[in-house]
Amino acid sequence: MTRLEVKNLKKTFTVHTQGSVEVKGFEDINFKLKQGEFLSLFGPSGAGKSSILKTLYRTYNTTSGEINFYKDNGSIVNISNSTESEILNLRKNDLGYVSQFLQILPRISAVDVVATELIQKGESEEVAKEKAKEMLSFLNIKEELFNISPLTFSGGEQQRVNIAKGIIAPKSVLLLDEPTASLDMTNTNKVIDKLLEIKKQGVTMVGIFHDMDCMKRISDKIYDMKEKKYANNY
Repeated sequence: MTRLEVKNLKKTFTVHTQGSVEVKGFEDINFKLKQGEFLSLFGPSGAGKSSILKTLYRTYNTTSGEINFYKDNGSIVNISNSTESEILNLRKNDLGYVSQFLQILPRISAVDVVATELIQKGESEEVAKEKAKEMLSFLNIKEELFNISPLTFSGGEQQRVNIAKGIIAPKSVLLLDEPTASLDMTNTNKVIDKLLEIKKQGVTMVGIFHDMDCMKRISDKIYDMKEKKYANNY
């Protein structure tokens, strides 16, 4: 079944400090994804890849075009013109986002950061914490760090906690903004393995990778931002 469809998507930014000049983010973006497909956005820095993810998540409003999310019950939600309450509900139940940076409240332990995602889906606190520990261990977070705030961790460790938080209770659609950018090859492969696992569970994903090998390994489709079409040779 179709899960996500983007039609003629365009985003411009108004720079009010420069006389309200308009700056193009991206335009004429079109793609369609089925349940369980992974699409990578490919293009140079400044092509608008991260801006597309933020528009899909509705951090940015759409200038024009449609973002249609197909629910399991057959209904369609146009993210581009949904109300704020509809977007909050969609984020809570259907739409996940893993940014490049961990954004959490201080003094919350790594285990609690990750376990909270499961608890919100109805898992008991005890079971959620055990699953969180398993995920953190899989991503090579040392056990002695489990009960410490991730804000004290290294950049790579923070990113792995961020990934664990984003994928331990995956939603129908997951948006990934360079999830492996701060990681070495061993941990990068661990993340890709886990993403492949949840892809088999039917999670649809749109991601950005700086590493072409990662992109090829995980992607069903690669969208070329320059050509505005799927890349055939990869």
